[in-house]
Amino acid sequence: MTNEPNQPKQHDAVLGGQSPPPVQGAILGGIEGVKQRLASPLVKARIVAVNEALNYADAGLDLVIRALQDESAQVQHCAYQLLRDRIEPQVKQALREYKPWDLVERLLEKSKIYYRFTRFANRKVKEFDPQTGITQTAGAAYVLKDKHFDALLQDPKASKIEALLFAWGGAFHNDLIAAKDRLKSLKAVFSGPYGCDYQISWLNHHNISPILEAYPQLEILQVRCGGGLDCNPLRHDNLKALIVESGGLSSETITQICDLKLPALNHLELWLGTPNYGGDSSVGDLMPILYNGLFPRLAYLGLCNSEYSDEIAEAVADSTEIEFLKVLDLSMGTLGDKGAEALLNCPAVNRLDILNLSENFLSDEMIERLNQLDVQLIANKQKSIEQDYRNYRYCSITE
Repeated sequence: MTNEPNQPKQHDAVLGGQSPPPVQGAILGGIEGVKQRLASPLVKARIVAVNEALNYADAGLDLVIRALQDESAQVQHCAYQLLRDRIEPQVKQALREYKPWDLVERLLEKSKIYYRFTRFANRKVKEFDPQTGITQTAGAAYVLKDKHFDALLQDPKASKIEALLFAWGGAFHNDLIAAKDRLKSLKAVFSGPYGCDYQISWLNHHNISPILEAYPQLEILQVRCGGGLDCNPLRHDNLKALIVESGGLSSETITQICDLKLPALNHLELWLGTPNYGGDSSVGDLMPILYNGLFPRLAYLGLCNSEYSDEIAEAVADSTEIEFLKVLDLSMGTLGDKGAEALLNCPAVNRLDILNLSENFLSDEMIERLNQLDVQLIANKQKSIEQDYRNYRYCSITE
């Protein structure tokens, strides 16, 4: 009798009807049952199918490779864990191409907010010069100074621009929305004080929802502001990264962000700040992000620049979301050894790719223990109460 891997095995149940198989049930119909379960709207059913697929030789292996592109980060993570140690050439190629998160620029010293960017949205940053116009579109991000926006829009290549940095902040808001028919290729936007002598608290921001509505193809939105940021509930199918740099992010703003429907989001980074500048949030405001699966493709979670970093670390370590992250970023905050201990005691932390705990209040002994984890640890530039005029822990960016 021939061994046909694509056919039901002796004890497989026979698939019948169109109803999806129960999550905990036996695999129905051999590999066809696995395929049906992978098409289920239930994430748990797809995870079960991925785990069973390798029972069906090369055909099952192909299904696991395809699961790396599933809309759910949980399913992707399951497939990645099954494939990471395999040696087949097609698996190695798939893992090389698998990039659930690739904004490596966000791992640089972010507290240097007065510095000019060299890269934004994985593109080389160039200052727009009205005299020379647009010289490059693919792979370039143009910095716009006040009064240069009109000149850029008049350039024949404006429709091919992919990324813009508005160096004067919120004042660009209405102009950008009005230009939506000219900037048809725009995928990344930064707005906020940039490359000048300023305090982050000086600038309030507008509602970001009209920008998202005007640019349905937008993939990255990075906002730098003191306060005033808000958003209305909406669905945006293409936004991959939302970064809010603030010295004081309000509880209300966090709630509004949690109400956004962003199925493609894989990078969420919030600078929480201090109550002295409007940062009145608490760890309870973050619970929907940590437990409710709001953003199914999330791979990078940054809860940075916080005065309650120990509480955040304890909540993250106990959360369901930590199981599916590639990068956890708690930098620029007030994390001490107590919060770090919670991370050490969380098995899922050891399955991260990167753990960024830079610019906190960790002891040398704790950093040595954290270095035993099987992750890339970033723990440079620890702050010290003893070496600072302040006699308390503080977040890095406030005013």
